Amino acid sequence: MAKKKAKTRKTAKKSRKFSLKLDRQQKVVLGSFLMLFGLALIVAFVSFLFNWQADQSTLNEFGNRSVEARNWLSKFGATVSDFFIYKGFGVASFTIAFLVFLTGIYLFFGRNSSNLRKFWFWGILVMIWISVFLGFFADSYSLLGGRIGFETNDFLQDYLGFFGTALLLTFLLIVYLVVRLKITPELVGHYFKSGKKELQDAFEREEQATSISETDEEIDWKEETLKHQPEEKAPEVELSQPKVETPQPKPQPKVKIPPQDEEDVSMEVEAAPEEEEEDNLSRKLVRDFGEFDPTLELKNYKFPTVELLKDYGGGITINQEELEENKNRIVETLKNYKIDIAQIKATVGPTVTLYEIVPEAGIRISKIKNLEDDIALSLSALGIRIIAPIPGRGTIGIEVPNKNATIVSMRSVIASPKFQNAEMELPMALGKTISNETFVVDLAKMPHLLMAGATGQGKSVGLNAILTSLLYCKHPAEVKFVLVDPKKVELTLFNKIERHYLAKLPNSEEAIITDNTKVINTLNSLCIEMDERYELLKNAMCRNIKEYNTKFKARKLNPNDGHKFLPYIVLVVDEFADLIMTAGKEVETPIARLAQLARAIGIHLIIATQRPSVNVITGIIKANFPARVAFRVTSKIDSRTILDSQGADQLIGRGDMLFTQGNELKRLQCAFVDTPEVDKITEFIGSQKAYPDAHLLPEYESEESGTGVDIDVSERDKLFREAAEVIVTAQQGSASLLQRKLKLGYNRAGRIIDQLEAAGIVGPFEGSKARQVLVTDLAALDQLLNEEPNN
Repeated sequence: MAKKKAKTRKTAKKSRKFSLKLDRQQKVVLGSFLMLFGLALIVAFVSFLFNWQADQSTLNEFGNRSVEARNWLSKFGATVSDFFIYKGFGVASFTIAFLVFLTGIYLFFGRNSSNLRKFWFWGILVMIWISVFLGFFADSYSLLGGRIGFETNDFLQDYLGFFGTALLLTFLLIVYLVVRLKITPELVGHYFKSGKKELQDAFEREEQATSISETDEEIDWKEETLKHQPEEKAPEVELSQPKVETPQPKPQPKVKIPPQDEEDVSMEVEAAPEEEEEDNLSRKLVRDFGEFDPTLELKNYKFPTVELLKDYGGGITINQEELEENKNRIVETLKNYKIDIAQIKATVGPTVTLYEIVPEAGIRISKIKNLEDDIALSLSALGIRIIAPIPGRGTIGIEVPNKNATIVSMRSVIASPKFQNAEMELPMALGKTISNETFVVDLAKMPHLLMAGATGQGKSVGLNAILTSLLYCKHPAEVKFVLVDPKKVELTLFNKIERHYLAKLPNSEEAIITDNTKVINTLNSLCIEMDERYELLKNAMCRNIKEYNTKFKARKLNPNDGHKFLPYIVLVVDEFADLIMTAGKEVETPIARLAQLARAIGIHLIIATQRPSVNVITGIIKANFPARVAFRVTSKIDSRTILDSQGADQLIGRGDMLFTQGNELKRLQCAFVDTPEVDKITEFIGSQKAYPDAHLLPEYESEESGTGVDIDVSERDKLFREAAEVIVTAQQGSASLLQRKLKLGYNRAGRIIDQLEAAGIVGPFEGSKARQVLVTDLAALDQLLNEEPNN
């Protein structure tokens, strides 16, 4: 009995032994802990990469509660991360976190944990390999390989050298790929081989295997299908889907069902191959080479930095005394005319303060509007402007200039998030509003801009601000400028970026156009460019330049068919009135044509003038320029001409401007960019690698250029001799004279004038002036004509 009791006690002792085997509840609890702990490690490690330097001082102050760490898991996260990353394996320590998280998943969901040993074994080896490999770069950034990776790498280099260590790591990588991932040279070659024969062999083997051994699913499908077959015996029929011929049809597996008995019908089923999509070639090109990149030729081009622009420092300073004084004067002036105010609010801008007033009920708005001059007198200020009412606010605005204006620097608007994050095709930072917000608009949506203002009020600075905005956001491959500068001094700084951003006519020496004759040829050349671009869009079945370029980048348009990437073209005319005075209709006609049609194909116009009169800004021009910018003008008539409303005559100058895009007027302070700043920007761009030449526009030859086409005597008009005598006798070389004297039509008279020019009887075309007669009398004419070779 004693022995039996002893045995029982031993058995009980054995059953109370500790077991490492977990039940289901313990696995769920431990698994959830490991998953969350793994996530915590990932969060701590990521935070450590950004805050490790700031948290170094907190590592030795773990028990001090007054010390705070920047790590997202506070001191615990900083300490654990420092142990694993800084003192351990560097960024490869993320492997530990992922392995812990993966272990938690296996335990939580009750999966077979036999694979976990392999994951941990190979994961630790991969972590060590990555740590040692990153030890090569630990000098520049110590967190990459950690202390272990750096020391191990340094130890290996002491005995093997740099190349020996690199070769050892390469060998270990090959071992991992072959042993763990089962990647062999034959397998790599198999994946890279692409041929029809190999594919067909693979499918034939699959077909043979399918015909020999049918799966249970195929048998069930066969039995269900054969239920509907007729019972009487029928000849064997093969049914198959008609094959669709495609450039490269994909072979499909065939399923052959042999008859079970004599009454069954054998049937072979073949799935029809899918049709190739039309743009399959373009997709293959994109997959092989990527999308077309227009900036690739100048891939190392660097945009100008903000540091090139001057920082005028200081923001808007609010003068409380000035605000209070202006408010009291406005209230007092309105009370003198029995107008009571229920509420008043001031918004301080860079140069102007907006006072918003809400009058008492029953006060007519027109009564306040008529007091504009009285309020200006009481405030002793120039440029008072009343907005009655302010659209969308239900208040009346009184704009009063500040005594001390603040300069709006180009640097502040370029560096603003509104410009940096602008998702626009051609963003332009014009300046700041009264509420001190950066004002950015898209030239591509305007689509053209008309600027006007008296001399010295900021037009040239405004043009420089627009060009600077585009230089800061668009690559030379994406936009080109055509600059017209009759003054010859305003836009000369942009000569330095000729081969980057400018466009010009072929055989033209200077890209910036100053001669009026070249302006006419350039405008007509742009019209030819416009027609050619529309032809490309028609062939590509696109509606605008954005769709066309997107299609071209996706390699859906063939360059062999004449397709090419189309950059935006911005035409800038600094003094439009001078062109109209000298060339008239010859300039207005192509300008109007471009303004009407060119927006869809990416040609946009910016025209500035200091004389906004009706004979310069005609109805045709105004109709196609909904976006207008008005600096200070001298009269209300000029203001109405440019803006269709008054207000520009009440501006204070020095960049103070009104902007409209066909709806309400917005008062802005134009961003100031000085000549030295533009010089620095163009110097920065011009010093970089450029295209071989400026962007060339289509060649255009004027009909009145006197090219000498009719120099052959046999092709001269029958009335050539008589016309020459009329011209020499009258000493006036004009087609209208020939029309009157010889009773000719305009076209024939014009051709005879060209023939007379080719013969050296009259001089070249000189605009609206009559041509110079080069022959003095009839005797000299006879001598000239008799000396010609064909006579």
